[in-house]
Amino acid sequence: MKAMTTLRLGGAVALAALLADQVFKNFLLYGLGFIQQGRLHRIEVLPFFDLVMVWNRGVSYGLFPAEGLLGTVLITLFQLSAVALMSWLLVKADRPLLAVSLGLLIGGALGNVIDRILYGAVADFFHFYARGFDWYVFNIADAAITIGVVVLIVDAVVRSDGKSKRSDREPVIRE
Repeated sequence: MKAMTTLRLGGAVALAALLADQVFKNFLLYGLGFIQQGRLHRIEVLPFFDLVMVWNRGVSYGLFPAEGLLGTVLITLFQLSAVALMSWLLVKADRPLLAVSLGLLIGGALGNVIDRILYGAVADFFHFYARGFDWYVFNIADAAITIGVVVLIVDAVVRSDGKSKRSDREPVIRE
């Protein structure tokens, strides 16, 4: 696939992930009033899934919580640096799966960066649970990032870019 086509594909995926994340967040925050303080925000959707309001001040799964403005700025700068690196890789991408994975990573990261800039934290909503097991609360941007990593791994495993693979070579037997 030509580089410009993969760039367009990755850019379209990034834009779709970013828009889906921001539209959904704005609907819950402002349309359903989740942003109002002092109110319990929980909507039971299914017996194993609720929409809840959680402000995540850290990175994935609440790791490394940002303490104050300096921490938030440092996390934001780290995320923007990651977006810049992934964008550079997207420009060089020559495979559709790679472009899709990078687009998901870029769109998801930008969705969370926008939250940090606007609110100082990331708005998370999806809460899955079953039989005493609770999964972390996350958002569409987090899901895009996770799926992007999975697709990146799949691309690395199945790519057929003409490079020599171990299975293509004869084994060397020494006596």
